[in-house]
Amino acid sequence: MELLAPAKNIEVARAAIMAGADAVYIGAPRFGARQAAGNSIDDLHRLATYAHRFGVKVLVTVNTLMDDTERREAAAMAWQLYEAEVDALIVQDLRLLREQLPPIRLHASTQCDNRTAEQVLRLQRMGFRRAVLARELSLDAIRAIRQATIADQPDEPIELEVFVHGAVCVCYSGRCYMSERLLGRSANRGACAQMCRMGYDVLDSRCRELRDADGKPMHQRYVLSLKDMNRSAYLQDLQDAGVTTLKIEGRLKDADYVTNVVAYYREKLDALTNAKNGNNNTKYAELVFKRTFEPDPAKTFHRGDSPYFIAGRTAGLANWDSPKSTGEQIGIVTSARDRSMHVQLLPGVTLHNGDGLCYSDRGFQANSVTPLSGSAVAISTFKAVNIPVGTMLYRNTDTAFIRQLHAERHIPVSIRLEAEAEGFALTISSYPVGSWSVTRHYVHSHTAATQGEQARTTQANQLAKLGDTDYVAVEVSVPDKAYFIPISTLNAWRREVAAAAVLAQDASFSRQEVAPIIADEQQMPDYNSDNQPLMTCRYCILHEMGHCRKQPARLTPADEPKYLRLSNGTLLTVQFDCKQCEMIIDHANKQ
Repeated sequence: MELLAPAKNIEVARAAIMAGADAVYIGAPRFGARQAAGNSIDDLHRLATYAHRFGVKVLVTVNTLMDDTERREAAAMAWQLYEAEVDALIVQDLRLLREQLPPIRLHASTQCDNRTAEQVLRLQRMGFRRAVLARELSLDAIRAIRQATIADQPDEPIELEVFVHGAVCVCYSGRCYMSERLLGRSANRGACAQMCRMGYDVLDSRCRELRDADGKPMHQRYVLSLKDMNRSAYLQDLQDAGVTTLKIEGRLKDADYVTNVVAYYREKLDALTNAKNGNNNTKYAELVFKRTFEPDPAKTFHRGDSPYFIAGRTAGLANWDSPKSTGEQIGIVTSARDRSMHVQLLPGVTLHNGDGLCYSDRGFQANSVTPLSGSAVAISTFKAVNIPVGTMLYRNTDTAFIRQLHAERHIPVSIRLEAEAEGFALTISSYPVGSWSVTRHYVHSHTAATQGEQARTTQANQLAKLGDTDYVAVEVSVPDKAYFIPISTLNAWRREVAAAAVLAQDASFSRQEVAPIIADEQQMPDYNSDNQPLMTCRYCILHEMGHCRKQPARLTPADEPKYLRLSNGTLLTVQFDCKQCEMIIDHANKQ
C-alpha cells in the first residue's frame, strides 16, 4: 500500500519524503481546502523534481467548490500544475470537469462524500483514478465498495484511499455547512472555522443542562470535538479489504509532526511487507532510511486516539474536556501550591525542563524539573497553576524527543565498474529495478594490482562512498581481475557519474497520460446547500453518553440531548436518525 503524507509547504514535504512517504499531498496556489496552505507553481515544480528522484509522487489539492469564473481559473492553473510535473490533482467540485483539463490523473476528494458503493462506482465510470473514501466507513463497507468496483471494472478498478491517522471532522466531509451558515466561512471553500472544536451547553427538551455519566454538568463541553484517528493496528485488514493508499491527515501540521507520524507508519508498513513476503529487508531499510529517534505518535500533536468506526460503532470517540493536543499521560499531581507542584510519574516517564504540560483544556510549561524520592518530581512553573490534587497530568510537548527528530532517506543504487578494451566503464543505476542508468567511459591502463583482493575491496569501498549525494550503494561490483587504479582517480570518476545520475533521473520522469474526463451533466451533483442541515454525522452524542436508543441503557425522550448552545447563545437542534444511525444538527426552531 502507498503511504500518503500531508505537507503544508515544500519544507514539510521534504520532511515527509525523508521520513518514508511514498507520496505527498500539498495545496495548489488557490482552491485548496486549507486556505492557509497554498504553494506557488514554482515551489510545486521544485518539489516534484525532488520527490521523483526518490520515487515519491506529488498530489495537489484543488478541492473546493468554485463559481464559474473560479473554475475557469482553476482549469488554467491545472495546466500549469501539469507542466510542473505533479502526478495528480485532488478535486471536489465535479463541475470543474466541464472545463478543458490536462491529461492528468484526477482523484475524487473525500469532500465528494464518498461513503457508498453507488457514489464510488459513479466516480469510477466518470474516469476518476482514485476515490478518497469517507472516514466513517467500516472494514465491511470498504470491502463491499472494493468488490463492487471490481465487478464493474475488473481490469483496472478505481484506487481506494483511506485515512489512517490524524484529525477527524465530526460531520461527513463535504456535508458540513455550520461554519458557512453561522460565521460566513465555508468549509467547502477552504475557510472552515472549526465549529466542532468549540464548547457547547448540552440541553434537554426543556433547555436544562444535562450531566454526563460522571455527574459533571455538560456546560461548554467540547461534545463535537473528536479524538484523532489512529488505525495503525488495522493495516493488514485495510490491505485485505482492497485499500491501495493509506492517508495521514494534517496539511496544517509542522515538520516535527509529519516526520514522527510518517516514520511510524513507514515502520509498520515495512514490517507488514516483510512478514507477508517471509523475508527480512531490515539491512536494506537501514541503508535507505536513517533516523535518530523511535517514532511515537503520542510524542507530537494528538487529541487522544480511536480507530473511528473501522471496526464498527464504539464509544470513546470524543474528548469532551479539551479540543487541544493532550499528548501522553505522565503522572498524578500529589500536591500543588502557587507555581510549584509534586507529581508521581508513571513508570518509564522522564520529564525535562521546558516540557509542555496540560490537564483538561489548560496548558503550562515546566520551568524546571527536580527529582524527588522514587519516581516523584517537583515541577516549577512560570505562572501559578491551580491544579487539583489527584489530577492526571499530560505532556503535549516533549522537548527531548523534538530535539531528536531527524530523518534521512537515500536513493538506493547499484554501482558497477567494468574493464573495457581501452580502460573502464563506471555505471550507476537505480536499484532494484533499472528505471534509469548512466555510464561513463574512461581511458586508463590495465595495470595489474600487486595485492589483488585488497585492491578490489578498496575499490568497492571507494565507489560506495556517496555520502555527499542523495544516493546509497546497495550493490557494488568491480572486475574479477584486480587492476591498479589510483584512489583519487576512482573518486573523481564516482563524483562525475553521481552528478550525471541526478540529471539522468530527472530526464527519466514519465507520467501516465490519461484521457480527460468528459463531463456528463446528468452526473453533476446539486451543490445547493440551502435545504441541508448544518451537520450530518455518523458520530452520536447519545451513543457517546451510553444511552443509545438501540441499547438497554437509555434516557427518556424528554431527558435526551435536544439542543446545543454556543457561548454566544446561538441555539442548535440535535436529532437522532436511528434508522440511518446518524445524528443531525440544525438551526433551532426557537431561541
